Amino acid sequence: MHGGRGERSGRGERGERGPRRGPGRGSGRRAPRGDVRAAVLMLLAEEPMHGYQLMQAIADRSGGRWTPSPGAIYPTLNQLEDEGLVTVTAEAGRKLVTLTDAGREYVEGRRETSIDPFAPYAGTGPGADLRGLLDELASATRQVARTGSDEQRTAAAKVLAEARRSLYLLLADAPVVPEPPKTPEA
Repeated sequence: MHGGRGERSGRGERGERGPRRGPGRGSGRRAPRGDVRAAVLMLLAEEPMHGYQLMQAIADRSGGRWTPSPGAIYPTLNQLEDEGLVTVTAEAGRKLVTLTDAGREYVEGRRETSIDPFAPYAGTGPGADLRGLLDELASATRQVARTGSDEQRTAAAKVLAEARRSLYLLLADAPVVPEPPKTPEA
């Protein structure tokens, strides 16, 4: 387990605030505990798995956009075992997790009313990975801020303001009509 106070507070190497991103961090969304539980139960209903296999299967089903950590998977497995929904057996030095009969009844009883935890990742269109697109936009914005001229930074500010406006119009179900680019006056 990681320990330092600075790490939990989100401070980086030089004490600055912000998200701590190490290998594999920040690439997927953090899912609510119920989503992890639902995903684990859904996968175990298909076949018994090891903890690592569950993490991989969730990542595969979400197209790599949701990769739960061991700190999310293993406590969930412990809770499900305490509830009698799964059994954990040692197999070749690894722990295999299997649904119990009570676990199968639990999953079947909720199949109609449960929300598919993988549904948010089912989209295949260009807007499906908004987080990735936002990261790319932020990167381009930082580049313009660092190396762009005053005119380029002013133009970038207008582009960003228009993007924000268009997104709010989209949420309001209003027609999004981008303004035509203004030609520089000679």
